[in-house]
Amino acid sequence: MRFSARALLLTWLIVGTMDITSAVIITLAHGGTILRLMQFIASGLLGRRAFQGGWSIGALGLVLHYFIAFSVVAVFYLLGRRVAWVRDHAAWAGMIYGLVVFAVMNVVVLPLSAATPRHSLTGDLIQIGIHIFVIGLPTALLLRHFSRSNQNNFS
Repeated sequence: MRFSARALLLTWLIVGTMDITSAVIITLAHGGTILRLMQFIASGLLGRRAFQGGWSIGALGLVLHYFIAFSVVAVFYLLGRRVAWVRDHAAWAGMIYGLVVFAVMNVVVLPLSAATPRHSLTGDLIQIGIHIFVIGLPTALLLRHFSRSNQNNFS
């Protein structure tokens, strides 16, 4: 069946925005700044020098965030087009996918990046919850919703 750019793009924008919003809320709650958050994201590419840049580096961080969000949504979209269980059990598949994304980010992506994240049990548990309920589950349900409205059920 045909590709649904609309389903992919709408889901990407919504999930990417929900994810960065959760990061902003956590950052502000811990006394941080939005610029510092965006610099941290950019530090994955630039290393510690990202923290010496201004809003142009912050903008790079935001672009990188949305690039990663697009990748996450696109992988699930492609998976849903090929695996019937993902389409038939979107909620479970999305929650499991959120856990997989958390694991890949923390075991593969962050260690290969130049960023130096700080881990704590509480912080990691919050991140797991965000990956399940703000990234994985919405990705699955939104893709299913927008794909159905295009009559292709992500297939």
